[in-house]
Formats: sequence, C-alpha cells, structure tokens
Amino acid sequence: MAKPRHSANRQSPIPNRQPDTLTTLRPKPATVVALYPGSFDPITNGHLDLIQRGSALFDRLIVAVLCNDEKRPLFGLEERIVMMREVTRDLPNVEFGSFGGLLVDYAAECGASVILRGIRAVSDYEYELQMALMNRRLRPEIETVFLMAGEAHSFISSRLVKEVIRLGGNIGGLVPPSIEGRLKRRLLEETEPE
Repeated sequence: MAKPRHSANRQSPIPNRQPDTLTTLRPKPATVVALYPGSFDPITNGHLDLIQRGSALFDRLIVAVLCNDEKRPLFGLEERIVMMREVTRDLPNVEFGSFGGLLVDYAAECGASVILRGIRAVSDYEYELQMALMNRRLRPEIETVFLMAGEAHSFISSRLVKEVIRLGGNIGGLVPPSIEGRLKRRLLEETEPE
C-alpha cells in the first residue's frame, strides 16, 4: 500500500486568496438593533406591516425618517414622527429618529447592525440591491435585510396614496384610519383659497 504523499511546504492552490466570508462573519451582537429608513410621507399600512414584522424580528427597531426637503413633503418631519408614534404605540421596542446624511453612518451612530428594507415588487429589488451593495462597501459591519411586502400591501406607496386621495379616491385600508383623517385635513388646507 502506498503512503499518501504530504508536502510540508505545499502552497494553497489559489495564491493571495481572500478569507472566505463565512470564516470572517462577526459574532451576533447581544442586542440586535435594526434601522428601517424611509420618508414615510405619510406612513402607509405597508410601512406599518414592515414595522410590526421588524419589531418581532429584532430586539430594537429604529424607524428613521429621511430629512429631504427637496422632495417637498406633505407632512413635516415632526408630524410624520408623531403619526408613526400614534400607530405603533403598542410596539415597545420601536423607536424613532431622523437623518439627513449617509444612512450607514446614521445606522452606525445608532448602534444598528441591520438595515431593514421592504421589497414590494421586482422593480424595487434592483434599486434596493444597488443601495445594499453600496452600503456594504461603506460599512461592511452593517447588514441589509429585505422583507417581502405582504401581498395585501405590495402595491401601496406613499406617493400613490397621496395621488389617489388628491383625485378624490378612497384610500381606506391603505393607511391607518387616523392617518387617513390627517391626509384629508391636510389636502383640504391645500385647496382652501387664501
């Protein structure tokens, strides 16, 4: 029987190989903090579904409202946070904040190790993948987790809700009832003559 040949100075078949991702994973933090960013102008039932599901998955969920005045939001930053607090008051591990710079920098500042994003359709995936890869490049210690929208909410967007209500359509079931009332009042204010 031939003995197996061993070489003491055998080199790896792949020179200058980077360590496998699996061998370099960081240990799970004691408390997993996730950040769910968006404009939430206004919060929809789709957003609320993701917040509820995210709060069940993570120890802490920070809902982060993007400060982007170029978008000309219907509701101010503080109004959006107040509305979200109203509809999530039964979720004790959900907190709120706002940011204006790089999302990953804000996530790191908050101690978040996860960015939570929702995917409604294939069209969302391409954009979200590009953002997730850029975020990983900027801050590799922060992971992006995608949750598929619930099928009842997969077509809802804040932009679409505002468009439907401006045109006199029924948005019942698309936003929480208290938000529907606020939207109607705000749009009445916009149409009243000065």
